[in-house]
Amino acid sequence: MFDDEIADWRRPPGFFVLAPIGGPASAVIRELQLRYDPKLAAGHPPHLTLSGSSGVGPIVPGTPPEELQWRLAEVARASTPLSLPFGAPHRFMQTNVVSLPLDPHGPIRALHERIARSGLPFGPSRFTFTPHVTLNLYRTLTPEAMRDLLLVRVREPAVIDRLVVTATDDPRPPRTVLELPLG
Repeated sequence: MFDDEIADWRRPPGFFVLAPIGGPASAVIRELQLRYDPKLAAGHPPHLTLSGSSGVGPIVPGTPPEELQWRLAEVARASTPLSLPFGAPHRFMQTNVVSLPLDPHGPIRALHERIARSGLPFGPSRFTFTPHVTLNLYRTLTPEAMRDLLLVRVREPAVIDRLVVTATDDPRPPRTVLELPLG
């Protein structure tokens, strides 16, 4: 299902590929985001970004919707749902951003590589592929809040069973334009 309105936008968007976090971990992460960064929690549900910000950049603006759907549907069909453990929260160097990392090797790397090799055109990426779920981004945490957040452990696994493509067109909020189940 593709949002036909995307073709009507005056400025073409770039596209990010997200993997929403399902299962019990989703509720735990959402609660953490609400407590430590309500603005972040108001956006998309807990997810990790598979293309757009690390490893490969966003899918370039102007990519035909049919090509986007066709190529990512192939990736989704070739990928089985994943259940992956989270690492301990990590603070990005010299920032106030805290995230839950996932092992960048194994099944999540394979999924990322399938997307990167899908034949879709990607823009440049500023960072290497570092799979994670962001816990806080916008709010500056007090030293106590930072300490408490870094002590949290999410014991439930990250359940990844679908891909979601969002259109980004700042300053507008991202819009979901495509959702594909894995498998």
